[in-house]
Amino acid sequence: MTVRLTRAEALALRMTGLLLRPHPVARPERVADVVEWFGAMQAQDAASGLWSLGVRLPGRTRDDVHAALERREALRTWPMRGTVHLVPARDAHWMLAVTGVRALAGSAARWRQLGLTLADGDHAGDVLGAALGGGGRLTRTECLAALRAAGLDTTGQRGYHLLWYASQRGITCIAPHVGTEQTFALLDEWVPDPHRPERDEALALLAHRYVRGHGPVTRHELARWSGLTVTDATRAVTLAGDLLAPVEVDGEPAVVDAALLDTPREPVDDLHTLPGFDEYLLGYRDRSLMLDPAHAAAVVPGNNGMFQSTVVRGGRVVGTWRRTLGATTVTVTVRQQLVPFDAELRARVDAALARYARFLGLALRHSW
Repeated sequence: MTVRLTRAEALALRMTGLLLRPHPVARPERVADVVEWFGAMQAQDAASGLWSLGVRLPGRTRDDVHAALERREALRTWPMRGTVHLVPARDAHWMLAVTGVRALAGSAARWRQLGLTLADGDHAGDVLGAALGGGGRLTRTECLAALRAAGLDTTGQRGYHLLWYASQRGITCIAPHVGTEQTFALLDEWVPDPHRPERDEALALLAHRYVRGHGPVTRHELARWSGLTVTDATRAVTLAGDLLAPVEVDGEPAVVDAALLDTPREPVDDLHTLPGFDEYLLGYRDRSLMLDPAHAAAVVPGNNGMFQSTVVRGGRVVGTWRRTLGATTVTVTVRQQLVPFDAELRARVDAALARYARFLGLALRHSW
């Protein structure tokens, strides 16, 4: 039986699935729990990725999250859409195999523009494999130096694409930062016991994790998020079986985590200060449940893919914010350009940003 949902009810379920409200089943205590819940979490900006985890693990600090990544509870790589995500460490191999193949195929035209060939990519993989072998770990700068020493041109965007190719092929992965610099390791050494499900099991896992962390969603949303074809996304939803339940949102067919159907769907006046690159917005093609289309330009100025950090009230974006890190303080500028901020809302934003400052271990300085 298909459950009919209003947009407000669908938003309430989404906020629960996104782990931004108490969930009847999920009670994550570790970084590994949160990342596995989603299957993959947007992390092209490392600082945003850390706060995406911190906001869902109240009381944890940036140092706590970094230590969990050093313990390999999750890792960063390019599993889909050519974009860096946090994924469960043991799942990186199969995710690259299932969702990364289309990204590889789609890179050919760009590589021709850059003057790169597949032979260059394979050579880069060999060079990095040798440089990182035996438990090695190199910074991005050191990796690029090794490629140049081997005769590869890393100027322009070539270096980025060669590093991307090695990770997309499952040779390397992005290890935690050392200081402020990205580092790389060999995926097979960083994850010596990978999970390798058959393709149908992998598709079912991908669909279930995406839907439970983002639903209600359509199969087209799954296809867009994962990089799968719509045909494969449809098959993935079918393979997930009774773990997913059919719903309608304003008459449009969608699916939701079956465990959520008995949860409350009333509006909740909660407030979050979320990073710009978070599954809350980047996990969807159609963001209209959370973001008024008239406000989209304020969140993604110039529609250039660079998302501002958001102030979210009752599941809807009501403002944006920026931060500047100092040695002992974090200065936050809140922009009230979307809706009026009264004294009560400002106080709530102050409290949310204070939690962010505690996560960083820095004193908070406002610049309203």
